[in-house]
Amino acid sequence: MKQIEHWVDGKSTTGSGTRTGPVFNPATGEQTGVVVFAAAEDVDAAVRSATAAFEQWSQTSLAARTKILFEFRRLVADHMDELARIICEEHGKVLADARGEVQRGLEVVELACGIPTLLKGDYSDQVSTGVDAFSFRQPLGVVAGITPFNFPVMVPMWMHPIAIACGNAFILKPSERDPSASQMVARLWQEAGLPDGVFTVINGDREAVDALLDHPGIAAISFVGSTPVARYVHARATAAGKRVQALGGAKNHAVVLPDVDPGYAAEHVAAAAFGSAGERCMAISVAVAVGDGQVVDAITEEARKIRVGPGWEPESQMGPVITAAAKERITGLVNRGVEQGARLLVDGRSHVVPGYEKGFFLGPTVLDEVTPAMDVYREEIFGPVLSVVRVGTIDEAIRLVNANPYGNGAAIFTSSGAAARRFQREVTAGMIGINVPIPTPMAYYSFGGWKDSLFGERHVHGPEGVAFYTRLKAVTSRWPQVEAAQQASFHFPTAT
Repeated sequence: MKQIEHWVDGKSTTGSGTRTGPVFNPATGEQTGVVVFAAAEDVDAAVRSATAAFEQWSQTSLAARTKILFEFRRLVADHMDELARIICEEHGKVLADARGEVQRGLEVVELACGIPTLLKGDYSDQVSTGVDAFSFRQPLGVVAGITPFNFPVMVPMWMHPIAIACGNAFILKPSERDPSASQMVARLWQEAGLPDGVFTVINGDREAVDALLDHPGIAAISFVGSTPVARYVHARATAAGKRVQALGGAKNHAVVLPDVDPGYAAEHVAAAAFGSAGERCMAISVAVAVGDGQVVDAITEEARKIRVGPGWEPESQMGPVITAAAKERITGLVNRGVEQGARLLVDGRSHVVPGYEKGFFLGPTVLDEVTPAMDVYREEIFGPVLSVVRVGTIDEAIRLVNANPYGNGAAIFTSSGAAARRFQREVTAGMIGINVPIPTPMAYYSFGGWKDSLFGERHVHGPEGVAFYTRLKAVTSRWPQVEAAQQASFHFPTAT
């Protein structure tokens, strides 16, 4: 059984080594490893190492940083299959999906390779007689990322390539459920030439998280996870004087108008609902059928065709959920949905994969006639469950989406440009898809939701990410000749 350790100052370490947690293969249900949990003193040691590394790294030229970033990009691409296999075996998602995750992370690395352009400041000549003004951005110092289990490579890569490219030192606290990918990423950074201490991995549970939130040596916290934890992280870290971006949960709706081909819409909604077993913050968990609802029968047919199995088998389209506890929680929510009046069209609660009876498998589940009062609608299920809500008009659909406390993403399927434009302008969500069910922005835009899906003013990666990991400095400069020097004045300076 393997042991997953921390990565501090360029090497693996158990730190205090007093506590550990289990790591499972979700497809087999077997424990495959133990991960060492950090105590507060381990976090402090990591921060001291990162602080020392920051002093040198922040003074490293943009040319030298970029060279390392390009090499890191090459190494990640070369090891994509290996990273995907690690994700598959600890998270459970199918290999094709895992490769896609690594690829989307790579796109952020590629954006970070252009950091000299992204960090360009402004310059104004002769703002006053003999006076120039300019601005530039500087790194914050030591920053930390706390990331979820569902994207163990991609979500951390929303953070650390940008943070490091900007000149910061970065401490990653990955999910304790699938921590191995972060160890490999740390080794790739080292192989790329990144100085030891600039990228650190600390494993653990709430004790490690709280130590990061409270530590005075950490300038900023990036977080992705559930809304209750995002709210907690934001409150505690801002109280400690830190800059915070905390992305919370989601209840993403796909509105399907009767003017769209139902087969096309059903195929895309089903893939967005059940891909990665629904364990995506951008998964579609609510299908809003407008009008005649023809799409519901088509979605049901698509759900029944999905092949469930271990991620490493080529024919598998959907793998298991992450833990036995997650499976139990999801099943309980479906049970309550039925008890509260939802109509069960496809039941995945008792799905069994032959040969993997101990795995944490569920089948796709479709609940029809769901109302906003039901638990399956109100709660973030984070599993392969699609709730169907029926409404009569697009006005009702928009009101439904906007009344939901979450505002991560929303999609519309329609052949009407007018309806699409109205939807994109009126819906209160941060990311909108038009005939695109999972509108995750490219790296050169920024990812983030509205309402209870985001705490803090900055989204991740893209221009917002660069702004988050730097602070602006404005300089006003004069180089006078002594004989022509302007006389000093006690009044407030004005341009002349």
